Amino acid sequence: MNSIQDIDVKNKHVLIRVDFNVPLSGKMVVSNFRIKAAIPTIQYCLSQNCSVILMSHLGRPKGSVNPELSLEPVLPELESLLKKKVIFSENCVSDAAISTSQKLDSGEVHLLENLRFHIGETENDSEFSYCLSQHGQVFINDAFGTAHRAHASNVGILDYISPCAGGMLLENERKYLSNIIQAPEHPFVVVLGGSKVSGKIELISHLMSFADHFIIGGAMAYAFLKVKGVNVGGSPVDEENMRIAGKILNDARINHVEIHLPPDTVVSKDIFESPDWRLSDFDDISDMEMGVDIGPESAAHFNEVLSRSKTILWNGPMGVFESPSFAKGTYAVASAISEMTKHGSVTIVGGGDTATAVQSFDLMSGFTHVSTGGGASLELLSGKYLPAFKALDDHE
Repeated sequence: MNSIQDIDVKNKHVLIRVDFNVPLSGKMVVSNFRIKAAIPTIQYCLSQNCSVILMSHLGRPKGSVNPELSLEPVLPELESLLKKKVIFSENCVSDAAISTSQKLDSGEVHLLENLRFHIGETENDSEFSYCLSQHGQVFINDAFGTAHRAHASNVGILDYISPCAGGMLLENERKYLSNIIQAPEHPFVVVLGGSKVSGKIELISHLMSFADHFIIGGAMAYAFLKVKGVNVGGSPVDEENMRIAGKILNDARINHVEIHLPPDTVVSKDIFESPDWRLSDFDDISDMEMGVDIGPESAAHFNEVLSRSKTILWNGPMGVFESPSFAKGTYAVASAISEMTKHGSVTIVGGGDTATAVQSFDLMSGFTHVSTGGGASLELLSGKYLPAFKALDDHE
C-alpha cells in the first residue's frame, strides 16, 4: 500500500474517503474522535496546496435518503478543527456536487453528503464508483472503520482513479493492529473483555501465537470461570461459550500462555445502575445476582501483570462501564495501561466500546494508539486481510 507521502498530491484535487460515522444527538456531534483522527491527512493535503474533497457514510440508511443521517451536522465540528469554512453538497454524485469539486481552488475543502443514501455504495456498484471518481485526480483512503467492507468508496473507486494511497490514519491502524501485534516486544499482554467469547474466538486463536499473557474480564470471563468449576451465580453463560472457553484454556496450556481471570467481582440483580450492587467472592454469589464488573482484587492482580509488560493490546471493557457504579474496573485497567505508556510500553486500544470507555475517562492521550475501528479492528486483529487494504495493495 502506497503511503500519502509516496505519491504526488501537490496542487491536485484530492478525494479522501474518511470515516465521519460519528454519534449524533439531534444535530450535535456527541464524539469527534473519528473526525479528529482524519485531520492529519487533510492538513497534509492542504499543506501541499491541494483542494480536498471528503466523502463518508453515517449510519445505515440502506440506500435511501434519511435526513436524520445527513452529514451536514458534522460540518461545524469539521470547520472548527480545520479552522476554515467547508463547502457542503447535498448529494454525493450529483452533477452539481461533481462540478463543485472540479472547480475548487487550492486550500478549499468540500464535504459530500452521506454515501449510503445510494445503494450503489454498499453494493460496490461500478457506475456509482465511477461517479465518485469524478470528484478528484488523486484518491486517498483514510477510513479504517469501513476497511473490512468492499464498498464503492474504498474498493470499486480504485478502478477509475489513480494515483491512490492510504492516509496517515490507515497506515497507523495497519502498523499497530497488524505489524506490531505480530512482532511484539515481550512480554506481550492481551486484555480482553466485553460480552461473549464466541465473538472473539478468531482474535484469541490468532493472538495465541504471539501473546505471553491473556487477561480476561467483562461478561466473557464468566464462561472461563464456570468451565473451571467456579460459581458465577446468575451471570448468563451458555453452553457454546463454555465450550469455546474450554478449548481456549486448553490451547493456552499447549502454547504456554498464561490466562488471568478475576478473583473477585461486583454483582447486582440488574445490569443497569442499581442500588443493590456489592463486592463479592465467587463463592458468595446467589443465583439472583450477576457479575457486572471486576472487583478491586482483580484490578490489583491485573495491574501487577500489566506492570511487567512491554506491549499491551486491550479489546473489551471489564464491566458495564456505562453505569458509573460498574465502571471502576474498566477505569482501573485503563489507568494501569496508561501508566505503562509512560514507562515506554506500546499500548494499543482495539476500538469499539473500549475506545468509547477510554474517551469517557478522558484518557485518550494515555495510549500509544487508539483504533477508530470496531468490526474492522476485530478482523484485522484476527489476522484477516481487509478488502480496503488489499485493494490499495493491488493498485500500488
